[in-house]
Amino acid sequence: MADAYINVVLNDERVKKLQGMGLSDRIKDVGGQKVVQVEMTKKDQKKLEKGYQGLAFDASNACVLPEKGDQILWKIIEDMKSLDVMKFAIIKLYSPLAGRDVFGRGTAGGRG
Repeated sequence: MADAYINVVLNDERVKKLQGMGLSDRIKDVGGQKVVQVEMTKKDQKKLEKGYQGLAFDASNACVLPEKGDQILWKIIEDMKSLDVMKFAIIKLYSPLAGRDVFGRGTAGGRG
């Protein structure tokens, strides 16, 4: 069982694509919206919380990514034709240097 989930909100086009991938059985209704849930670990969750400030998790420990992250994750799901994508997706979704200037910790740049 996963530690947390990303709810990928579906529109009609995404539902059709999931059906074509044979993943229609993974579609759930959450709060009146059709979603698929991508499972993730606690480690993935911590990375996403760092990468997406203000990312909120609900009582079932699920979140919805901001639009850009959602588009990246959906593209990966389409390409891999699977919902088991976090090992690859976290590389695309999380940038450990996001929000840091070029002369961040440990570079000693600009000093002298």
